[in-house]
Amino acid sequence: MLKFVKINQQSPPKRDVDRRKEDFNEIYKDFINEKAKEQSSRCSQCGVPFCQVHCPLSNNIPDWLKLTAEGRLKEAYELSQSTNNMPEVCGRICPQDRLCEGNCVIEQSGHGTVTIGSVEKYITENAWNNGWITSIKVKKEKNFSVGIIGAGPAGLAAAEQLRNFGYQISVYDRYDRAGGLLIYGIPNFKLEKFVVERRINLLKEGGIKFFHNFEVGKNTSLEKLRDQHDAILIATGVYKAREIKLPGNDLENIFPAMEFLTASNKKGLGDKVELFDNGTLNAEGKDVVVIGGGDTAMDCVRTSIRQNAKSVKCIYRRDKENMPGSTREVFNAEEEGVEFVWLSNPKEFLGKNKVESLVVNKIKLGQPDESGRRKPEIQKDSQFSIKTNMIIKALGFDPEDLPNLFGAEDLKVTKWGTLKTNFDTMETNLSGVFAAGDIIRGASLVVWAIKDGRDAAISIRKYLEKKENESKKVA
Repeated sequence: MLKFVKINQQSPPKRDVDRRKEDFNEIYKDFINEKAKEQSSRCSQCGVPFCQVHCPLSNNIPDWLKLTAEGRLKEAYELSQSTNNMPEVCGRICPQDRLCEGNCVIEQSGHGTVTIGSVEKYITENAWNNGWITSIKVKKEKNFSVGIIGAGPAGLAAAEQLRNFGYQISVYDRYDRAGGLLIYGIPNFKLEKFVVERRINLLKEGGIKFFHNFEVGKNTSLEKLRDQHDAILIATGVYKAREIKLPGNDLENIFPAMEFLTASNKKGLGDKVELFDNGTLNAEGKDVVVIGGGDTAMDCVRTSIRQNAKSVKCIYRRDKENMPGSTREVFNAEEEGVEFVWLSNPKEFLGKNKVESLVVNKIKLGQPDESGRRKPEIQKDSQFSIKTNMIIKALGFDPEDLPNLFGAEDLKVTKWGTLKTNFDTMETNLSGVFAAGDIIRGASLVVWAIKDGRDAAISIRKYLEKKENESKKVA
């Protein structure tokens, strides 16, 4: 260890820009064994590892880096997966530059961070290739069942944990495949779909049942699900697109981000997608403008490039330094030909039936607001227009009205529309109904969803054990 003074930081090589723009394959190549060991050996083995402190899952990063450097790859994987249900996913899509790597001590000292995400991906892929990852083997089956609404990262993490405890697990999801955002929201160039599908197949092999095309409120009510199961976990995520109310908002060819990304991902999965095939949700040959500055916006601009858009611009009201998305993703987008129009705010959509141009105001950053970020202020008489025939709105997501959708008017929500839960137990105001992931914290990272799913599983286990003990007393 401690080789950072002799060995420079090195990430896995990226595929050539011109080639990667032609397909949706992942852009980073894998480490070879020697490089993974070498880069792991740069870890300084801090007494207080800030990488671990800033990981939502508190992954034991220094220890599995040490094991990797020593060539003990099976032990490295076992330690990695002991705190993370999907290390191969997090290694690919976590914004490490804002979390573990961004807080690496040797990064702060100017030596360049340990490439933690790349090593995490490497040791997990190595484990898959060697057959070290196997399905759940339940030691003792329990008669209690748990219904999980939502097959995204929070629901899947909770399902795996609860199945390991021996409970009977049923996962209900509105889509035709499990995975949620991992399948339909995140493009292949960041997360190839086989990575998610093989993990889900493993859960099925372990006895977890999945019910697809199943909508609570349509196929059944929340109350009926509660009658069927001993506990319920709501892990639906947040999918309602945040709107921008501007003149011309009703013009054609203005789409929410998830609609655009889902069409592209479904096409990549081999589905027939009529709106893509007829050109409506296809960026080919179009002047595309994406409004927003988060990771979803980056997914949209980079997808548009791969669909052979004529031009791709990203409009964001703050500057590059204040952008909420991953710096790495912005850099990748710039490499691929995306033009960023910083300090700009949309004012009006213009066109007859379809959008033809976007009127934009220039912005200057004022004093910090209550969040600590400098507040965008419109500059007087600064407007200009951008030619476009396709606009994608990537402004974030809000919760859907679950009490109304689920036919459960007594289910309490916060002023933001997220589900109201007990802070300690993650239980809603309905007995035996728990919630996890974005539906309680708002739109956030996949790694936080996994963390919530694991925590909810522990609370549900305690609830069911209490229920079991009470039934034994009555008997």
